[in-house]
Amino acid sequence: MEPRDGLAAHLLIATPAMADPRFARAVIYLCAHTPEGAMGLIVNKPAADVEFGDLLDQLGLPHGPGVDAIRVRFGGPVELGRGFVLHSTDYPGTEATMRIDAETAMTATTEILASIAGGTGPERMLFALGYAGWGPGQLDAEIAQNAWLVAEARRDIVFDAEDGSKWTRALAVLGIDPLMLSPVQGRA
Repeated sequence: MEPRDGLAAHLLIATPAMADPRFARAVIYLCAHTPEGAMGLIVNKPAADVEFGDLLDQLGLPHGPGVDAIRVRFGGPVELGRGFVLHSTDYPGTEATMRIDAETAMTATTEILASIAGGTGPERMLFALGYAGWGPGQLDAEIAQNAWLVAEARRDIVFDAEDGSKWTRALAVLGIDPLMLSPVQGRA
């Protein structure tokens, strides 16, 4: 199967055919997708028992206004001890910032955390621990097996604080009612 290109800056929406419970009803913002593999962040699953302020304390960073309201997401099962900030491009970033498209970038440095804590971070951001990763051709095979649907990314879905409705809202981008999805796959 020929790998797809160009799915970065799209949403992956888990279907009922997704067998891995870590990805049940997941919405993933795809940061990179090349023939060498793919990487994305789950944007609708809170990290269990992890507070942003506690992470700042561990890094010795001060708490600024609004820091306690920042939610930590479970970004995926790979490198759970590593943090990633998906953010709007109004934040200048560093040489380590990966620009995904004209509106979205990803940074995984303590500098961005210090900026967020100090109130000078990006206008829109999502902080996640871990990421979802796929080897060469793996994501394409999962899409072909109906485990994922692909939709245009909507910033209001990605950055919204309301995680509970993101899966349904992402499906609505495709005009799909979740009640119409079946866990049984088939080929015509």
